[in-house]
Amino acid sequence: MRRRSAIKLSLGVATALGLALTALVAYRPVASAAQPGGAQFIAAYRWTHPAKWFGGFSALSLSPDGRQMTVVSDRATIVTARIERSPGAMQPIKAVTPTEAHKLRASDGAILRGRIVDAEGLAVARDGTLFISFEGVSRVARHRRGDSHAEVLPRPKAFRRLPLNKALEALAIDSKGHLYTLPERALTTSGDIPVWRWNGVRWDRPFVLPSRGNFLPVGADFGPDGRFYLLERNFSLIGFRSRLRRWDIGPDGITGEVTLLETGLGLHDNLEGVSIWRDSSGALRATMVSDDNFKSLQRTELVEYRLPD
Repeated sequence: MRRRSAIKLSLGVATALGLALTALVAYRPVASAAQPGGAQFIAAYRWTHPAKWFGGFSALSLSPDGRQMTVVSDRATIVTARIERSPGAMQPIKAVTPTEAHKLRASDGAILRGRIVDAEGLAVARDGTLFISFEGVSRVARHRRGDSHAEVLPRPKAFRRLPLNKALEALAIDSKGHLYTLPERALTTSGDIPVWRWNGVRWDRPFVLPSRGNFLPVGADFGPDGRFYLLERNFSLIGFRSRLRRWDIGPDGITGEVTLLETGLGLHDNLEGVSIWRDSSGALRATMVSDDNFKSLQRTELVEYRLPD
């Protein structure tokens, strides 16, 4: 027991040191050239708010015009907010004003507590229905509104076998209303990332994604271009790196893999959620949110990049 306690203490010290170094080296850019994959940095907005529920945001979804936002925290709080943008070609975020905040509820109406609260993925259907994936007890729940009871979708055996804290990290919805979810760390025997799809009746596994390097999946979305986008994260002792990849999805699976963005160490905080939309000029844009883990050494950021078509 003493040895186990010592190991936990060492890991805790290492994590704290890493977060402290992240805070020291984090680079807050004003402008940036296009990335090798074609992504062009716009701005990083630091979002703060005094409410107790604020922080730990692990997923987000923006309206088609980029001016309304829904975010979910890993303590099972769902928040809607209004985004104000500065004038000009790039229209960076100027202010974020929360409009509603609700604690997520279970199917019996009780507020989520304990090991079932860890919400990680968010997808919003065209009619406003909210779908949320969890990694504590791996499942996907449907909410008609932020304050409504949960309707838990069927849990296949594959979900029940996922690691307790590395399960359904990302969730996305396509134009047909089909959901796609994937785990943070549960590769197939061939070393690929499994993807499950809900067609409204049952789950299947239509394809896998190639795992490349030490990046782990943390967020996903379908863009207005119909392509599938995957946000990934890599953590080391002195900070975070982020990567954004995309694919075309057709009847025969995935094709056309492109790495759009791969950041340097400490450039941004712990980016976990991504939403793809088109700005007023018609350009594709990725908005990403960072999870501050409710730690003072980290920060909640909304980071935006323009993407090539």
